[in-house]
Amino acid sequence: MNKIAASFGMVGLLGVSMFAQQPPVVQSKGAQNISGDYVETRSADVYTGQCFANGEMGLAGDQAILAWRIQEGGWDGVSLAGLSVVGAVKAQATLGDPYGQPYPAKTVLMVDRQATPQQRQALINFAQEMGGELFRHVVKVMDVPIDMAVGQQQHHGRASIRAGELVTIETRAIGDKDHLCGNETTFYPPLTETTHAMPAVAMTDEFLGQGLNTTWTLHDKRSAFVGNFEHRVDFQGSHESLLDQPRGDKGTHAEQSPTL
Repeated sequence: MNKIAASFGMVGLLGVSMFAQQPPVVQSKGAQNISGDYVETRSADVYTGQCFANGEMGLAGDQAILAWRIQEGGWDGVSLAGLSVVGAVKAQATLGDPYGQPYPAKTVLMVDRQATPQQRQALINFAQEMGGELFRHVVKVMDVPIDMAVGQQQHHGRASIRAGELVTIETRAIGDKDHLCGNETTFYPPLTETTHAMPAVAMTDEFLGQGLNTTWTLHDKRSAFVGNFEHRVDFQGSHESLLDQPRGDKGTHAEQSPTL
């Protein structure tokens, strides 16, 4: 009898040991859709002619502010509708210069103070996914009140952003008087994924926060984009093991690199 009991005990221990060694299971969250308004400012003109752009390369354009206001959807299974997130960036070179080396860049993230702890983390994850390489090195995260308004239809091109006392942005549509050489084009595309983005004049583009070793206040530059975004993420492989991931993969989202 004792031998039989010992045998069953050994089998039980073996079963527990085998169960404990089973790789963890990643549960699928299904498809996620998120959409809303997008505003971007740069310290170099984005709507400009070749000659003006060449004059700024290497001297300006290494600073940027990216802002999202979520209208619908969520991230990481958390609804983010009605919330905003803003990132201020200091790069190593002119963003968009094909011969420059802007990375690594430093980023200060400003997260909507209205967010719950779960929404706060989801906003951070969303911004880092959308910002890609620009937001790889976040040096500071601050919870601030964010007021972001984007004009529609006849007011398209107008946007207003206040992120605490740290960021102020005011934009307007580009008009006839903003054509200086007659050869202007959208010389630089937006730094992140958009469904539509229109170049605009940044009447005020200001970052007064800490963490980037610099601040800036710029006026009346053709350096902004105002538009909207829609992003979809499909999660697959609900039974994929974390142990099946390649070595060195620490779970970083598949990112769309910023367009240069």
